[in-house]
Amino acid sequence: MTVELISVGTELLLGNIVNTNSQYLSEKCAMLGLSVYYQTTVGDNRERMTEVIRTALNRADLIILNGGLGPTEDDITKDVCAEVMGVKLIEDADIRSRLADWYRQRNRKDIPESNWRQALVPEGAVVFPNENGTAPGLALEKDGKTAILLPGPPNELYPMMENQICPYIQKRESGAIRSQMIKICGYGESKVEEMLLDLIDSQKNPTLATYAKTKEVHLRVTARAETDEEAKQLLKPVVKEIKKRFGAAVYTTDEKENLEDVVVRLLKKYELTVTTAESCTGGLLAGRIVNVPGASDVFREGYITYSNKAKRKILDVSKTTLKKYGAVSEQTAREMAAGGVFATDADVCIAVTGIAGPDGGTEEKPVGLVYIACYLKDHVSVEEFRFQGNRQKIREQTVVQALDLLRRSILKNYKKD
Repeated sequence: MTVELISVGTELLLGNIVNTNSQYLSEKCAMLGLSVYYQTTVGDNRERMTEVIRTALNRADLIILNGGLGPTEDDITKDVCAEVMGVKLIEDADIRSRLADWYRQRNRKDIPESNWRQALVPEGAVVFPNENGTAPGLALEKDGKTAILLPGPPNELYPMMENQICPYIQKRESGAIRSQMIKICGYGESKVEEMLLDLIDSQKNPTLATYAKTKEVHLRVTARAETDEEAKQLLKPVVKEIKKRFGAAVYTTDEKENLEDVVVRLLKKYELTVTTAESCTGGLLAGRIVNVPGASDVFREGYITYSNKAKRKILDVSKTTLKKYGAVSEQTAREMAAGGVFATDADVCIAVTGIAGPDGGTEEKPVGLVYIACYLKDHVSVEEFRFQGNRQKIREQTVVQALDLLRRSILKNYKKD
């Protein structure tokens, strides 16, 4: 099934809002085995929206629109789509009742008449109640084409897609589709593709798709078959081969698991506590870890030792080391990691120091130079990186590599036990 995604909203064209919905919907479509060939963004203009929807219906089996379902005058997605597909709008009594309950629960009495427009639905449409807002989702089917209309706010769109739209689409697909996500850290997208070129060139079923992330690459393997069990069996050898080629660089095959989730899980598994000692990342590393539910069981303390004075006072980095090698050096990173363990009696400490820029770089120590150290079992591992990008990108890349060094250090020391 071919799909076209249409994002509606003049604010998207003006750059006032970042269009995260398209990324999310693209990933969901890939997971469902759907082929997204086009993505379009259109403003709140009836003429242009009509043209976009007509074009999409001509070249795709399914179009998914998000945005423009609210109560205001410029929310015209439903009206235009119904008109293009030759369907009239009628009031849905159930949606009207849900709207009334929604306003009543929030003590809303003076309700503008325009708000009740959200109870109007295209005749014959499938209605998806909105559990997190007022505008329902809709599915219009005509002449072998389907249009799915979703609310724009992510907190409304995401759960509706997960709980209602995905099952709706899956029921309409013949056979079974199963996909497996493989998340890899430490390789760039081009290197991953190079290492998988033979599989990519020969792919038919299952198929492979790569997604580049910050210092990560996510691989989705998708198989189609008559039954779910058959699709599962098709996936197994391909997933096994990919894991064999990348080894410890594969940190999870769980769709919902992030790098920090894996780190916290490993710390809990081996009953370890961790302390962070950060310079150039300024707390971003600790923030990623404590963002994981249950991190309080393993996270001991987080230090931001931005100045040399703080490195000496809190982490006991020697004055001689700082003077001889500088704050951004392998030696300083090593002492920061050791100091973090001794200061907090943690089992492990991950430390980072670097030059995030845009100033402060030299020919010998350019912007992007970062040292990451991990102290575990009386041994310190230090890795040097030379990241590219602006200040924020350098800091983000540093955090990912720090989490990965922590993950690999734990596996190296404990997996065999």
